[in-house]
Amino acid sequence: MSADKGKDRVAEFTAFRQRMNERILSEDNQVVRRFFALDTQTYKPGALDVKTKELLGLVASMVLRCDDCISYHVAQCKEAGVTREEFFETFSVGLVVGGSIVIPHLRRAVDFLDQLESGESAAGEGCTSHA
Repeated sequence: MSADKGKDRVAEFTAFRQRMNERILSEDNQVVRRFFALDTQTYKPGALDVKTKELLGLVASMVLRCDDCISYHVAQCKEAGVTREEFFETFSVGLVVGGSIVIPHLRRAVDFLDQLESGESAAGEGCTSHA
């Protein structure tokens, strides 16, 4: 994939996520708003630091096979200072827990990580690409 395609993918993912989150949260629905708030609160530092929580979110997203969530958590992990070696150990856990069906998602996760490492910005605040 060319560098421009990678930049486009990161930018498109970030813009779409932000636009749709704003649109969804503009509705008068307390259940949706509370879920988004709960999701955001979950990833704040507590007994576990943000880096650990994002790595957990990445593994869960891989096992659940949600590419949007995987991309989001790859970006958040990168922002939290996760190294390439830590990413690949985390990918290993997701692969072992989820099995071979995770392999296509692993490919997309590594592709997204490569794009982020080529100088792209992270996916932004809050989860729930979750939120």
